[in-house]
Amino acid sequence: YYPTPLAKEDFLRCLVKEIPPRLLYAKSSPAYPSVLGQTIRNSRWSSPDNVKPIYIVTPTNASHIQSAVVCGRRHGVRIRVRSGGHDYEGLSYRSLQPEEFAVVDLSKMRAVWVDGKARTAWVDSGAQLGELYYAIHKASTVLAFPAGVCPTIGVGGNFAGGGFGMLLRKYGIAAENVIDVKLVDANGTLHDKKSMGDDHFWAVRGGGGESFGIVVAWKVRLLPVPPTVTVFKIPKKASEGAVDIINRWQVVAPQLPDDLMIRVIAQGPTATFEAMYLGTCQTLTPMMGSKFPELGMNASHCNEMSWIQSIPFVHLGHRDNIEDDLLNRNNTFKPFAEYKSDYVYEPFPKRVWEQIFSTWLLKPGAGIMIFDPYGATISATPEWATPFPHRKGVLFNIQYVNYWFAPGAGAAPLSWSKEIYNYMEPYVSKNPRQAYANYRDIDLGRNEVVNDVSTFSSGLVWGQKYFKGNFQRLAITKGKVDPTDYFRNEQSIPPLIQKY
Repeated sequence: YYPTPLAKEDFLRCLVKEIPPRLLYAKSSPAYPSVLGQTIRNSRWSSPDNVKPIYIVTPTNASHIQSAVVCGRRHGVRIRVRSGGHDYEGLSYRSLQPEEFAVVDLSKMRAVWVDGKARTAWVDSGAQLGELYYAIHKASTVLAFPAGVCPTIGVGGNFAGGGFGMLLRKYGIAAENVIDVKLVDANGTLHDKKSMGDDHFWAVRGGGGESFGIVVAWKVRLLPVPPTVTVFKIPKKASEGAVDIINRWQVVAPQLPDDLMIRVIAQGPTATFEAMYLGTCQTLTPMMGSKFPELGMNASHCNEMSWIQSIPFVHLGHRDNIEDDLLNRNNTFKPFAEYKSDYVYEPFPKRVWEQIFSTWLLKPGAGIMIFDPYGATISATPEWATPFPHRKGVLFNIQYVNYWFAPGAGAAPLSWSKEIYNYMEPYVSKNPRQAYANYRDIDLGRNEVVNDVSTFSSGLVWGQKYFKGNFQRLAITKGKVDPTDYFRNEQSIPPLIQKY
């Protein structure tokens, strides 16, 4: 439904009664473009042809969020929610079809409270991962949290869809280490784990952002890391045997001890083996010699550091100024980008690796491929334990990343992404071909809205790819907590109302 101009004014009048006007931005407001643009990470979604919100609300506490929901419900204005802006398809702040909606932008809510003794932390959804990691480090040098690699990602989106990084083999995903939340539901009521009930709490820990209410803050379990971790980055060109090494890696990496994670970044003719080991070089070197001699790793490759230093080191390649690297919110890297993902259960035949390095990565418009090994903890958790279902039997996941830097330069990169995705089909997961919810990909399908509610059948198409057999439970939960589908976007969980 489209609100009448009158309803829009009523919505604003309703907001202004409860929320300080300085926290509200209408399209006509001079600051609107910079507030909207501030955390758009993918420049494709900044162009004028994107459907933008009529208002942006930047709450500073939970009551502002409650008011926004109550006013939106009352006056027929839907709400989308943005925490860090890394949403690959931008659905947290743009619509694919003409629709009048407001955005609740959580960037002003980013407090982190760490309790080192209890080994827990409360973190606001608008905090970035770097801010969470830094606060943990300030409280303790031997505690950590297993979330994403990139420090500028918003906590809210990362945890909502799963969240994994270099600790995934040791401690699984971020969502399974969430022990409580504060959430505003579709009626504007504030809940915690106890008042929201088991299914609702299960759904927000990995079921994707937006669908089940607005998570204001997350309570997480902090996990032990040694004072010294060892990181290495070893690049191997195709001419140096990269194909043979990665062919071996796909079998070895998922079976390594859980203290060791070796991912691969493939770009052009080079595969870079990036590792983090929870221990010292002295222990890592002989282990690599016995378990993965093909890589030729030796002590000269070791970079010993604290866990907190490993965050910018893995992401940026240095560890000089942790504070700047982790707390910097002014991310100027805003390329035009396209992303896809896959899950792999059977080792690739060697000829597939040969094709990737001799042909695919050298084509015009070629992007980057990132391979994250699974096994150990992430694969040991039962599939139904969280909505994130990519568990037992997964060898590794693939992220296909493509950047370009001028508005008209997307043709070659976009066709490369599509073609390599088609080429990989025989070698990746099937029925459904799986994808990771946080690497949102609208090509997998989008919701159809009938009688103002997203249909279950249209959601099933993309939903099973992200959530496998958990999709139905998510939809039933959505039917209980938001039956009228107030919180929705083109890939939100549709409500499945059970008839008794």
